[in-house]
Amino acid sequence: MSEATQKVALVTGSARGIGLATAKRFLADGWRVVLLDIDGENLKRTFTALNKPDVTLALVCDVADPAGVARALATIAEKFGRLDALVNNAGIAIFKPILDITYDDWSRVLAVNLTGPFLCSQAAAPLMRDSGGGAIVNITSISGLRASTLRTAYGTSKAGLAHLTQQQAVELASLGIRVNAVAPGPVDTAMAKAVHTPEIRAAYHDAIPLNRYGLEQELAEAIYFLCSERASYITGQTIAVDGGFEATGIGLPTLRKDARNS
Repeated sequence: MSEATQKVALVTGSARGIGLATAKRFLADGWRVVLLDIDGENLKRTFTALNKPDVTLALVCDVADPAGVARALATIAEKFGRLDALVNNAGIAIFKPILDITYDDWSRVLAVNLTGPFLCSQAAAPLMRDSGGGAIVNITSISGLRASTLRTAYGTSKAGLAHLTQQQAVELASLGIRVNAVAPGPVDTAMAKAVHTPEIRAAYHDAIPLNRYGLEQELAEAIYFLCSERASYITGQTIAVDGGFEATGIGLPTLRKDARNS
């Protein structure tokens, strides 16, 4: 495959976690990958560890900064000359009771989780169009599909991103760009391992039909599929990759216990 035809993916928030797993999935299938993250130190370590300087590019950028996003896309155009996929994965979470959320908390969560994907997609679309079309995948959350405590800012930003996904799908289809969203459920990331107590993990397991956390690689597979030609007639959709959590009503732990005892 020549450099001119080798596809390019931009993954935001890719210094670690789901973003890094997704970047690795693209690389495994022969794509060139742009890793973008606000955490320059961690991004540098990740770029070095991947050890693929010919097919990767690391860019430090705050996705909520319009000028920074514009510079990043200009660099991608200069370096690779094309863009075929954008994964809007960068996001932050501030979990507080609704009466304790400050204006700055609210503003920053909305800026990164909702304005960021808007800015990145708007900047990426012309390059993607000129490359013959492509795919955008927005990483939402089950917190954008169902309410939960402490997630007023986070959940609202992700619900907004789910609607933005549909808006983008409708408007960018004429440019040959498909837009979908992946809504992760509980995932075994480093952050989850650090902050989820054994009691929280047990509660999640009880509420998830598959009775476990998801893996970063499982999220990456869904994201990669939506960016691939195998998903060529899928657009405007939000796919929950959550072990069945979003589909579940009340009573699952009791029903599961009854089934074991019957």
